[in-house]
Amino acid sequence: MTFPLPDPLRQRVLMLLPTARDAALTHELLGRSGIDSHICASATELQVELARGVGVMLIGDECLPGGGAQVLAQYLDDQPRWSDLPVLVLARGGVDSVEAGDAVAMLGNVTLLERPLRVAALVSAVHAASRARKRQYEIETHLRELEQARDAKTQAVKRKDEFLAMLAHELRNPLAPIRNALHVLSIDDNDPERRRLLRSMMERQVDHMVRLVDDLLEASRLSRGMITLHRERIDLCTAVRSAIEQSQPLIDAGRHALRVELPEMPVPVDADPVRVAQVVGNLLNNAAKYGRPGGLIAVSLRIDGDAANVQVDDDGIGIDDALLPQVFDLFTQGERATHGVQDGLGIGLALVRTLVELHGGSVAARSKGKGKGASFVVRLPLAASPVATTTMRAPAANHGSRARGEAFRALVVDDNVDAANTLAMVLDTLGLERRVENDGASALRAADEFMPHVILLDIGMSGMDGYEVARRIRDNPRHAGVVLVAVTGWSHAPDRLRSQAAGFDHHIAKPVDIPALLMLLDHIRADAESRSVA
Repeated sequence: MTFPLPDPLRQRVLMLLPTARDAALTHELLGRSGIDSHICASATELQVELARGVGVMLIGDECLPGGGAQVLAQYLDDQPRWSDLPVLVLARGGVDSVEAGDAVAMLGNVTLLERPLRVAALVSAVHAASRARKRQYEIETHLRELEQARDAKTQAVKRKDEFLAMLAHELRNPLAPIRNALHVLSIDDNDPERRRLLRSMMERQVDHMVRLVDDLLEASRLSRGMITLHRERIDLCTAVRSAIEQSQPLIDAGRHALRVELPEMPVPVDADPVRVAQVVGNLLNNAAKYGRPGGLIAVSLRIDGDAANVQVDDDGIGIDDALLPQVFDLFTQGERATHGVQDGLGIGLALVRTLVELHGGSVAARSKGKGKGASFVVRLPLAASPVATTTMRAPAANHGSRARGEAFRALVVDDNVDAANTLAMVLDTLGLERRVENDGASALRAADEFMPHVILLDIGMSGMDGYEVARRIRDNPRHAGVVLVAVTGWSHAPDRLRSQAAGFDHHIAKPVDIPALLMLLDHIRADAESRSVA
């Protein structure tokens, strides 16, 4: 481990010698050897210079009774625990003199140098004392680093505890109305209008819980360094528009006016379009949460040299000076919004910084203080060439066929009985045939008997898990045409790769996005029917 050199004042040799001639001569000798020294004319000056910084003290024994000993003793008593200032005493009366004995007793870390003294011996003694002092400074630096690390760890634990308390609060908020609605429906569910209102309310609250869980997953990826990018050449204007579209409901909820300034020409960047839209969306969501109700949110995109700057401004509650340096830290959150928009978990800005830096860019936050709004600027490097045109191509199907004109069949497999049964009820809305199983062995038997077109299969089942079920189905030629859809709480990139390796065609994270699932099933059924006709 290497340590930075201390301040030059803290490396110098302070001298308090009996005569000006002795001091000047010694100063010159030390200077020839590259040793910085300072002459103190009196004990009073010594006291001042000790406070400014010292590496080694060189004092004549004649100067000890005249106040030098008291000044040094006071300094040594006040020095921190890591410090043990080396004191070199030039003993005129020999090392066994009374003055020398008193110096050793009073000052502690004393080296007695008997006069007359050879120049080489003096220089060698000063160098040795300087090296010892440098090691003390290294210890000081190490102790300071340990203290800073301890403080940072303490602060991180504090933020985590605050985050967990906030998470419990945020989860209770949507759970309370859901529980109330279920209680009302259990007593009387005969009023269609009330059922509609309660159902709409529960959908909103469940969607909010899903967003909270998504935030937790992102926090997990952040802390483990598991976020990866899928880069392609994109127009940054398109990503900004996508972010605005996603954030519009939150902006509308806060009754904010939105001003957008985008260039007419494409702004090419090599980036992950989903993640870039997420970056801008998080900043817009932040502005909507903490902006002034009914205020203005401004989004602009400008080219600056070889980079593009995306700026999001609001005129809301602002950022306190003390919070500004930590605003991009994980689990950091400022003053809670008071205009009725639900808050998140303090993860969004940390994710913004990570994603922007992964793209080779930077992000900065500015605010003039509380109540004076906030501004965030994302800077991303421009691509070297114009925007490439990309086209979406559906993957080629490689499944077998079913008998022409037969009913479309779906098998639901999940060891969570409630989850399996409610998902089956969702499938009933499509008018297809469905079957439900709750373990891997039963799923394999049902697949042979039921011959489904699609299997919605949980992965994390006890006993035989979904990976093993998928592998056995893929090994069976009878099921060459079945489409396997993983429906699971395991949604990280490695989980998706593992499910793909096991033979799954699609991977859907729990809780299931029902419209997306229904759209997928429609595509699978249409594909099966087209192949059946062919």
